[in-house]
Amino acid sequence: MIAKAIFLSLRRQKKFLTFCLIGVKVATEREVNDLEEEKKVVVNNEDGDSAEINLQATQTAPEVEEIDTAAELEKLQEELKAKDDKILRLQADFDNFRKRTAREKTDLAAVIEQAFLKDLLPLLDNLSRASDAMENADVETLRKGIEMIKQETVAVMGKHGLEPIDTLDKPFDPNYHQAVGTIQDETKEDGLIAAELQRGYIARGRVIRPSMVQVVNNN
Repeated sequence: MIAKAIFLSLRRQKKFLTFCLIGVKVATEREVNDLEEEKKVVVNNEDGDSAEINLQATQTAPEVEEIDTAAELEKLQEELKAKDDKILRLQADFDNFRKRTAREKTDLAAVIEQAFLKDLLPLLDNLSRASDAMENADVETLRKGIEMIKQETVAVMGKHGLEPIDTLDKPFDPNYHQAVGTIQDETKEDGLIAAELQRGYIARGRVIRPSMVQVVNNN
């Protein structure tokens, strides 16, 4: 934002200098035209004769303060060129900053993704062990193994900001819940969630999947 403000300021200064150049040129031309205009008067004598006198021929033109217009124009042009160079450098710096920011954003996303995948590797190892032991393991052993992998998965997801959405006996909230049906239950108030069909999740305060629920409706 600061770089953009500086850039706009330089653009306005450039326009102002250009306006000054035009103003000096126009003012100089007007002075020359005024001096070149023929000024005449009519003089009457005692006999009633009149004569038209050209004041430029009989009067000395008033002294005009000399202005080094060429030097002034050259100075303004140099200032304008300096502003142009500064604007170009600022544009180049801003482009470099934008590219660098985009590159850093991409690199950061890659680091986060790699860290998440690394945390998933132990889960993959445990699933592989459970698959290899499935033929010789009894049901209770398999159940415990699956429960352990589930807990590890929840821990990994929580480490990366994933949280489950509370549903049962909570008031229905369309921001967090998706109603797929209603249930009559006289023991509960209307609008409360009676059953959760699919768990929803929040990541860093944002809903990534709403909970699929059934809502109490006794009417």
